[in-house]
Amino acid sequence: MAHEAISIFDIFKIGVGPSSSHTLGPWKAALLLLNNLKQNGKLSKVASIQILLYGSLAKTGKGHGTDVAVQMGLCGYDPATVEITALPAIIASIQGKKEILLGAEKLISFDPDKDIVFLSTETLPFHSNALTFLISSNDEKESVTYYSTGGGFVVMEGERHEYASVKLPYPINTTSDLIDACSTTGCTIPQLVMRNEEAMRKPDEIADQLYSLWTVMLECIYLGCHTNGILPGGLSVTRRASLLNRQLLNEQSYYDSKTWIDAIVAGGDSFTYILNWVSCFALAVNEENAAFGRVVTAPTNGAAGVIPSVLLYAVLFKTERSAEKETITNFLLAAGEIGSLFKKGATISAAMGGCQAEIGVSSAMAAGGLTAVCGGSTQQILMAAEIAMEHHLGMTCDPIAGLVQIPCIERNTMGAIKAITASQLALAGDPSAAKVSLDTVIATMWETAKDMHSKYKETAEGGLAVQIPVALPEC
Repeated sequence: MAHEAISIFDIFKIGVGPSSSHTLGPWKAALLLLNNLKQNGKLSKVASIQILLYGSLAKTGKGHGTDVAVQMGLCGYDPATVEITALPAIIASIQGKKEILLGAEKLISFDPDKDIVFLSTETLPFHSNALTFLISSNDEKESVTYYSTGGGFVVMEGERHEYASVKLPYPINTTSDLIDACSTTGCTIPQLVMRNEEAMRKPDEIADQLYSLWTVMLECIYLGCHTNGILPGGLSVTRRASLLNRQLLNEQSYYDSKTWIDAIVAGGDSFTYILNWVSCFALAVNEENAAFGRVVTAPTNGAAGVIPSVLLYAVLFKTERSAEKETITNFLLAAGEIGSLFKKGATISAAMGGCQAEIGVSSAMAAGGLTAVCGGSTQQILMAAEIAMEHHLGMTCDPIAGLVQIPCIERNTMGAIKAITASQLALAGDPSAAKVSLDTVIATMWETAKDMHSKYKETAEGGLAVQIPVALPEC
């Protein structure tokens, strides 16, 4: 029987900020709809489209750019390759002309103010992130519903799963499965994950895609460290990574990302210096994310800064520079597998589980990845992930003004530091003496998520979001 597999390339996706569930997911849903219409010969017959946004997508959709995302998807733009700077002009053109070119083929009338409907008091039962496309054509009307379930995963109503059904040599659903498979084969976690990935794609393709992910991560860090200004959305949040970057380098000169990295390494290795850089890297990524920049979901956009910052920390300060590609590969393979365990056993959607499902999971992934490249055993890798998540249990998602800025950006710095601490504790510890397993903490996280009040799940209806006197953008 085919095993339902989550690839590391399902966990790590290249996309556009600020939210994987509210931006990337709806964008992908629109692309899936477009592809379905094309395949069935229906695109040329479309007369009108209306999009209904439910639940969390409606409540914080404006702040998260859901309206922008669905329009970009309907136009046929790929979030992994679209020219970021072109987004404002494309959306302004649709708004001004009151028409949209579906898939660069079919021009129809479309008024975003009327044809994107925010149903903030309605929630569909399967998932709180739901969107329905109402399509009218020459001879029929059709309704298609998609669910954005976190981390850019999308499932169409009536489908059972969001990921592929393939026969893997080592099916993994729990950490116990992972431990057993590693013990039986003698493989490390990265080696075992690579064997499973090879059931889905060629080894060279895996290596190339992993390095492409890292390239986007590093470009995002570098750009975020060199961009000043105020973040969009109305909160007037000032970017901080660029100032911190200048302070840490003490105005040293460099001319590209390579010489920038050389300057960072040459600056020393004191605790405070390294701590500041990890925070700077994380701030840089999530400031870019908040500005509709290109990031890698890891496993979500709101938590996109944790893994790049910890991985760059590992590359610069913990492993041999000559082994950079090996460090990147092993880190991402181990981290990706931990992310898939949370996806299978709980959730990576803040709309379902609060911020523990985003920052908590990303911190656990980063802790495991760091421990793997620092020579940790299978049990130590899983212990590190458990420690990181254990200290994020119950974290709510309460974005001020519905934007992925406060407290989201700073939370990435906290998640990164917790990941490093968790890794150090695991590497110095004895996993056989641990009282809590990763399987147990995943189950606990899911129970906590189900008990958490809905107002603390990415709705901007509780916590900081209602304590700070800032009006939500009009929906």
